[in-house]
Amino acid sequence: MKYKLDKPVQGSIGTEKYQCSIEWRNGKFVADEPESLGGKDTGPDPYTLLLSSLASCKLITLRMYIDRKGWNIERIAINANMYQEVKDGVTTNIIDCDIVFLSEVSEEQKLKLQEIAKNCPISKIMQSDVKVRTFVFRTGDTKTIKYGNEEITVLWKPEFCQHSTRCWTQLPQVFKPSQKKWIEPDGAPADRIEQQVAHCPSGALVFQKNGEKEA
Repeated sequence: MKYKLDKPVQGSIGTEKYQCSIEWRNGKFVADEPESLGGKDTGPDPYTLLLSSLASCKLITLRMYIDRKGWNIERIAINANMYQEVKDGVTTNIIDCDIVFLSEVSEEQKLKLQEIAKNCPISKIMQSDVKVRTFVFRTGDTKTIKYGNEEITVLWKPEFCQHSTRCWTQLPQVFKPSQKKWIEPDGAPADRIEQQVAHCPSGALVFQKNGEKEA
């Protein structure tokens, strides 16, 4: 398992309603709620961010295709909005994206670009089987199982484990859930194991250099 982004998007919020600071690999921006929902409208709301992701992906995909074809199409816009339909107790979310060509485009090109836009990466994600997983990091005293060698010890806290699968999918030579002794600290250099343990989102894994105090 390899994440799409080398550095995750990080969101944080304080007591100011409802301003969120969103940090990405090259900067930060503010997300908020409109005044009608108690916010101050200082940044895009979550629905706007969702639609912005889709619109920008379609536009980037179209620009890549147009440039590759060598077509002279200077500007394109997309208007994106969404609504819900409830039928027989089932709610369906519908997102409409209207492509607006701001320069001369033939009818044949329009139809081709419509098909290209339909298949942008974010569209494919939204229309696929998407799972959203939420983890929380825990600390405290609980049953701990130790796996170590002369240099390091990896501590596993089974009660805290939330099965993110990051450990064994990203460092399978060390973490082997199909085995009874499922952590082999000799399987990789100590610094690589420490790096992987740091990615555990639940606190179930703790890295310790021998001689250091247990976490």
